[in-house]
Amino acid sequence: MAYLAFYRTFRPTSFDTVVRQEHVVRILKNQIESGKVGHAYLFCGPRGTGKTTLAKIFARAINCESPVNGSPCGKCPTCKALSGSGSLDISEIDAASNNGVDEMRDLREKVQYPPVAGKYKVYIIDEVHMLTQSAFNAVLKTLEEPPRHAVFILATTEPQKIPATILSRCMRFDFKLIPQKDLEELIKNVLTKTGKEFENEAVSAIARAGAGSARDSLSIADMCASYSTGKLTYNDVSAVLGSADFIKIAEICRYILSEDSQNALTAVENILSTGKSVGVLVKDLLTFLNNLAIVKVCRTAREIINLPDEAYDVIQDVAKLCDGHKLLRVTEILAKAETDLKYSTSGRITLETAVLKCSLPEQDYNIDALIGKINALEKKLENLKSLPAPSPVSAQATAAPPAQPQTATTGGLCEDEDIPPFDLAEPAAPADSKASAPVQPALWDEAPAAPPGGSLTENDKRTIFAKILKSLRTTHKNAVLFTLCMDLITQFEGDKLVMITDNESVCKALNRADNYSFIGGVVSEFGVTEYEIRFRPKGESDFDKALGELKKNFGGTDITIK
Repeated sequence: MAYLAFYRTFRPTSFDTVVRQEHVVRILKNQIESGKVGHAYLFCGPRGTGKTTLAKIFARAINCESPVNGSPCGKCPTCKALSGSGSLDISEIDAASNNGVDEMRDLREKVQYPPVAGKYKVYIIDEVHMLTQSAFNAVLKTLEEPPRHAVFILATTEPQKIPATILSRCMRFDFKLIPQKDLEELIKNVLTKTGKEFENEAVSAIARAGAGSARDSLSIADMCASYSTGKLTYNDVSAVLGSADFIKIAEICRYILSEDSQNALTAVENILSTGKSVGVLVKDLLTFLNNLAIVKVCRTAREIINLPDEAYDVIQDVAKLCDGHKLLRVTEILAKAETDLKYSTSGRITLETAVLKCSLPEQDYNIDALIGKINALEKKLENLKSLPAPSPVSAQATAAPPAQPQTATTGGLCEDEDIPPFDLAEPAAPADSKASAPVQPALWDEAPAAPPGGSLTENDKRTIFAKILKSLRTTHKNAVLFTLCMDLITQFEGDKLVMITDNESVCKALNRADNYSFIGGVVSEFGVTEYEIRFRPKGESDFDKALGELKKNFGGTDITIK
């Protein structure tokens, strides 16, 4: 006898051996036991969830002379007559290849003949959504009022394609995807019955690849059992599925989350050069990122992922490199790349572009990228906070001048914080070193703040905004304000400091009462007594704005521009 695949050899023959679908099984069993058998059923749901299997069991059970708990006994003459493939009372029709009106007219004529061995004549029409509109119309009346001995069971994966006139004449049962835990139990039972040893991690990998389908899971298990000559391992399953090496996938994700674009792109090229499919590589990256999310969120992550210990340790190590926003952003980019691959003529370029975008968040204006930048700044400030305060130096060694008032080195913002001041100035030269010539002061170098109310020099106006930014970045609390102010354009109107942005959201945030008051306290330390945060749309100049104000204020006057 020819070899039978696992999913055919171990196909359930009774309701009790069906994997899940309890809601369908219970209704069918109760109908059989009470004798209330309908005339038309519609089984719809994903592939490999048991639609055809339950249809065959139900067809034999309603004809069985002595059902056992609703299932066919398999011992009576009727069960034996219906168990073979040549039975005239159970007809299986493939609607994909018999989808014309002539086939349905032929069925309408044959349904009038009574059954040969049992009480009912059952017609199982698989992939019924493939029938043409004319074929549906031909069987419509028969489906509504068939002979008393006829039962129709329609099976489909796409119920939305079936006309409403057909749906309204059937009892509809929606099949669900099978949970991974139940698939694992099914695979273990099958491998045990065939005498194949296995690792639990290998079974979990097969169940995950099956994606809720019992048939797909058993087909993969069949291939893996033929591939492995000894004990079935996790590496054997990965080899059969064509997945890239786990460590290499982890390496790519590590480079991406560390924002190392060069090494990330190199690692991708190395894998693709071995002949791995671009689509499979994207799927493997998304699976790894999904495991990262589970590790960061779920307390029982080890049980959910169910990977070998060394693989789980790698995932834990990579998870430390990212926060939720960065992980979400990278996952969304690669998920979009997976969709784009269906319409791309160059999958390699699509993937590499996505990898570069993932590892270069500073070039991305996505909200998750911006939040990731802020989080990175906060972590750096946390590291500064953990540094010990500089030790005091004796006056004799440094010959320090008399103490001056607080300047913008700390910006006067550390008084209520537990953050020690962090001196950004260059260390003093040794006493015996040769005096060096003075150099041009850098933009960030500070001069004593002008007294409040004093007039500002042109040099003060050129450097004052840099000093304000430095003052804002000195405390962990104001990292967000520092980030919002970085892209402002500044100008002076007399002694009034005007900070301009083309982002209306940034303008509203900075003009909020608490932020506006805080910034006012900062700028006043540098002698600025009046300031304004102004919104200017892109492309609008000061001249355009002034002209607009004139036209608004003198609406009845002709204004000539020369």
